Amino acid sequence: MTNVRPRAATGAGPPPHHGWRYRWVILGVATFTQAASGFFVQGIGAMGVHLQRDLHLSTAQLGLLISAAQLVPLAGLLVAGELLDRYNERWVVGTGAAVVAVSLGVGSMAPGYTSLLLVLLMVGAGYSTVQPGGSKSVASWFDESQRGLAMGVRQAGLPLGGVVAAAAMPALAAAHGWRTTLTTGGLVALLGAAAFMGFYRRPPVQGSPREAHAGRPQAPLRARLRTLREPPMAKIILSGVCLISVHSGVNVLTVLYLHETASVGAGAAALVLVAAQGAGAAGRVCLAAWSDRVGSGRYGTVMTCMVAVTAGMTALMTPAGHSPVAASLLFVWLGFFGIGWYGPWVAYLAESAPPGQTGFALGLAMAVTQTAVILAPPALGLLKDVTGSFTPVWGVLSAMTVLTLLITSRDESPKSLTS
Repeated sequence: MTNVRPRAATGAGPPPHHGWRYRWVILGVATFTQAASGFFVQGIGAMGVHLQRDLHLSTAQLGLLISAAQLVPLAGLLVAGELLDRYNERWVVGTGAAVVAVSLGVGSMAPGYTSLLLVLLMVGAGYSTVQPGGSKSVASWFDESQRGLAMGVRQAGLPLGGVVAAAAMPALAAAHGWRTTLTTGGLVALLGAAAFMGFYRRPPVQGSPREAHAGRPQAPLRARLRTLREPPMAKIILSGVCLISVHSGVNVLTVLYLHETASVGAGAAALVLVAAQGAGAAGRVCLAAWSDRVGSGRYGTVMTCMVAVTAGMTALMTPAGHSPVAASLLFVWLGFFGIGWYGPWVAYLAESAPPGQTGFALGLAMAVTQTAVILAPPALGLLKDVTGSFTPVWGVLSAMTVLTLLITSRDESPKSLTS
């Protein structure tokens, strides 16, 4: 990819005095929209007690409610990728965030559980555009020397939004009820939509040869789906599914493990989870910035994350995992690497995309790995319930990570996917 710093231009785009400095505005807006659009979904688990009490839900019903917003993106991400290669990101992402806002506003008037499920399905449809759209926006404004850092900052928006949501939404639900939390989530998403549509502009000069192909006719869908067979995409999919499963393990099992195995109080264990999520946000920035400079490149950084999470999960299966202090530190370690991997991973994905198909490649990879987002939490929980122990969970995740590392380390040099 040719590294050309965007320059000011007349006509469409940001005013000349903005020039290439406007990319930092783009980064801030994309990060804010990411956090704002995912605010409610990231925090819904934290208000589970209030939802169970007010809607008289079982644990299974609550789990289905949490998963509902993740279901539509299985297809929605692919559709979003197509739209992003055909239309301006400003309107695709902004419209998607607006759909999230309207859906949550409607959800605040939902008469019951079934209606709320349908609303969250619509939330997932709107959110499908935000993740790949924001990634493509940042990739188009930053050259390779800073793209990792930029991607990491943007991807940190999601866990940071989750931290704020986990802290604010339970208190809001306790004081004003679950309907008010939906209204608040809708207003936050609406702010994200307005910010993106108001501030986003395409680069005045398209510095990447990939973007120069954006206006050309697209290859048939069947031909583009063949990218799944390409070595770079295979590495992206395998590593993504593996590390998303680890991420799910951290999110779902941290509090339970610390409470049951390390005898940590429920409140203190929840604080450790918040610390792990904060470490993950820091990891997305630091690891992505590191990938800008290390000789092993983007995927080499992803491989480092796989080694680190394997070490952390292995340590949890030793006597150290029973110590409250040691176990808490291990989960912060797992948060840094097991959540932070996403920054360099997305940068590698964007740089591997065929010319003019960045949106499609982002949507395709995220759609495939979305299966792990949906299936991993219940699968890991079921494994723990069936075996009565956390050790098989950490063992399976460790074995999966080692196997993925062995398969994908055969050729870690970045290559572009063929078109």
